[in-house]
Amino acid sequence: MIVVKNSAELARMLKATELSAQVLEYAGGFISSGITTFEINRLIHDFISKHGGKPSFLGYNGFKGSACISVNEELIHGIPSKKKTLNDGDIVSIDVGVYFDGFHGDNAKTFAVGNISGEAQRLLLVTEKSLYEGIKMALPGNRTGDISSAVQNCCELSGYHVVKDYIGHGVGAKLHEEPDVPNFGEVGRGPRLVPGMTLAIEPMVNLTTPSVRILEDGWTVVEANGNLCAHFEHTVAITDGEPLIMTLTSH
Repeated sequence: MIVVKNSAELARMLKATELSAQVLEYAGGFISSGITTFEINRLIHDFISKHGGKPSFLGYNGFKGSACISVNEELIHGIPSKKKTLNDGDIVSIDVGVYFDGFHGDNAKTFAVGNISGEAQRLLLVTEKSLYEGIKMALPGNRTGDISSAVQNCCELSGYHVVKDYIGHGVGAKLHEEPDVPNFGEVGRGPRLVPGMTLAIEPMVNLTTPSVRILEDGWTVVEANGNLCAHFEHTVAITDGEPLIMTLTSH
């Protein structure tokens, strides 16, 4: 069932989404060579707790981190580790969810660590662009397929591959709600968008193949060829007009 939020519920949800955005912005401030993903996770956890929230991901289906931190060929669900240190030239995806006042905020961004290659930089730029191309289609009367098609076309026309095994989703009082929001699809297909729907739109894009595999830890998803991948995400509300990007630090 698709949950449509009223104005009061959206106002409460904005508290969670703004905090989630603040966390991600905060995390970006200490991305540097030499820091471990464990330390990044600790700082994120402490920031969320200090501001009265709870990490949405901690304990979710047994996940052991407060954020998913994925490096280079790791696409999503990277488990924070004292053994994984960031190095100059890496790219690192941080996916953060925050639960506050009964609602979740969910966002992600892939960051550059120091000086990255031109190939990596272009992948990040195109993946982020595809997110905003999808958001442009989050309009009342459109369908989820309009978002999906916009993301897919942006990525594939640039020579990249959208991952089909993992998709965006509705978000609200539950971290994952209906409807599904794939990063591939056809215009005019899927559930119709109406004001009050809130969606986590999240392109997940691979450099050389749409295929992925899961590591032995049961969580970490990697590009099947071991090449780079990127992940960007915003929580977005459908309004009577233009889409509202909820995961911003101020509105």
